[in-house]
Amino acid sequence: MKLNLVPARTGVEWVRLGLKNFWRQPLAFVSLFLMFMALITSISQLPLIGRFIPFVLLPFSTLGFMVAASVADASATDADLPGEAGGVKKPTGALMFLSVARAMRTEWRALAVLGVISAVYCFLTVFLTALVDGGQFMRSYLLGETPTKEVLESSRFQMANLLQMCLALPLVAAMWHAPALVHWHRVEPVKSIFFSLVAMFRNFGAYALYWLAWCGVLVLGLLAAALVGTIVIGVGSLGSDTGAMAIGNILMVGTVLTLAAMAQASNWFTFRDTFNPD
Repeated sequence: MKLNLVPARTGVEWVRLGLKNFWRQPLAFVSLFLMFMALITSISQLPLIGRFIPFVLLPFSTLGFMVAASVADASATDADLPGEAGGVKKPTGALMFLSVARAMRTEWRALAVLGVISAVYCFLTVFLTALVDGGQFMRSYLLGETPTKEVLESSRFQMANLLQMCLALPLVAAMWHAPALVHWHRVEPVKSIFFSLVAMFRNFGAYALYWLAWCGVLVLGLLAAALVGTIVIGVGSLGSDTGAMAIGNILMVGTVLTLAAMAQASNWFTFRDTFNPD
């Protein structure tokens, strides 16, 4: 396995490729995102452990989207080949789900190890916030206690929340490539975390520009949806249509889900261009 050092402008190219890849199979990507979100949301309702099980499932969802995106990308590449293999875009929706299921079945042990590491690290970050606010944020997070308005507005509670978010950033970097390294390069789980962190650090410029570009796409998408929703609500109010507000809300929710699925469709390209087989 070889680590590639890419220029910063590659981050914008990853976003462009991700958008293009999403529109090859938009329904499949959105369906996959909804499936993982529904699973994680349902499990998170469990008392105590429900706060950490989503982190156990994080490597599974990360690899799932990368596998799905790689299938869509490979199908588009095959369609560009000359002769009988090219010229026709192959249906990839069902193949995407089958490939994701196959990857989950093959790598579940290594992914479970990564998931447990993620959950343990998350627990430690929450525990450390007690040093800032005396455990108020920790009790709220672990036990589901609803803080009072005074607690929520206190500087110590907000500082604890900010600390937990900052401590979670290394976890995002560690799990960005780790599941894919396990699947495609057969790297051991602990080593995959190390290599993922090194890759993010060595190509920091490209990944920083990648995240900034996606932030721009998200903002533009939400602004466009808000504008259309405002127009719909305004037209509906002229006709006393009580459903106009519901339509506007549905439009906003649908836009958020679509943009989130779009972002997931681009992760594969960050891995593909960062690591090569030796």
